[in-house]
Amino acid sequence: MSRAVLWLMYLIHFLPVPAIRALGSGLGRLLCRFGRARRRVARINIGLCFPELDEAARERLVREVFVCFAQSVLDRALLWHGSEERVRDFVQVENMALLDARWGRPLIILAPHFAGMEAGGMRLSIGRPPMMTMFSNQKDPHFNRALYEGRKRFHPEGVMVSRQDGVRRAVRELANGTPFYFLPDMDLGPRDAIFVPFFGTPAATVTAVSRLAQLTGAAVMPCVTRMSGNGYISTLHPAWDDFPSGDVEEDTRRMNTFIEAQVRAMPAQYHWLHKRFKTRPPGEASFY
Repeated sequence: MSRAVLWLMYLIHFLPVPAIRALGSGLGRLLCRFGRARRRVARINIGLCFPELDEAARERLVREVFVCFAQSVLDRALLWHGSEERVRDFVQVENMALLDARWGRPLIILAPHFAGMEAGGMRLSIGRPPMMTMFSNQKDPHFNRALYEGRKRFHPEGVMVSRQDGVRRAVRELANGTPFYFLPDMDLGPRDAIFVPFFGTPAATVTAVSRLAQLTGAAVMPCVTRMSGNGYISTLHPAWDDFPSGDVEEDTRRMNTFIEAQVRAMPAQYHWLHKRFKTRPPGEASFY
């Protein structure tokens, strides 16, 4: 089955972008209708983070989340198999000069989990020396290989650090000047995490951004990729001043505050299908 899906993804990349997006929209509506478990997760997350919305507005947002997610999945057909020229046109970059000015020095490119995170990382890798990114091994070996090769297609020598391997290699590569495209805003459990607010709710948040910056002297430059009507736009933000501050909790709180502001600007494109509030403080009941 996985081989058939991957072959279908290859065929999809021949389609024009409007057709790919239309397929993704249809797939998203189907997933929302039949994906009961993830629909429940999205409803809980959105209810926690947007209590000001009435039920009808929350349900519309849940449907939009599924559509954006499915469209981003099918967009990988183009990212994995389209020509370099087509990928450049598909993913535009704003403020590239900020990245060019920092290249070769320790740099963490902070990329939150929006629908465009994959597109942004691949686009930034085109025409530059190798980058580093985190990689989470998938259960299906065929999907695992496709994801791994897709992320490295423009730079086979790029560095892929497995979440299961820890951060030792990341520290070494950062210190050597390899930029780290890092997605730190998922609930990975209590290990190396602290509770800081996210939309007013304590959320287990990894402290790696602050700690890596402290260990390596890396600057932290946010990169937020948003889905547009005919592709994606990756926006690089100026590297944060006074980061790290010497206070890991304050640094991690600052990161969540930044991500929250970006989510409010495009709530349907955030990865609400993930159990962002899965880990709870001792004695607190699960939301899910």
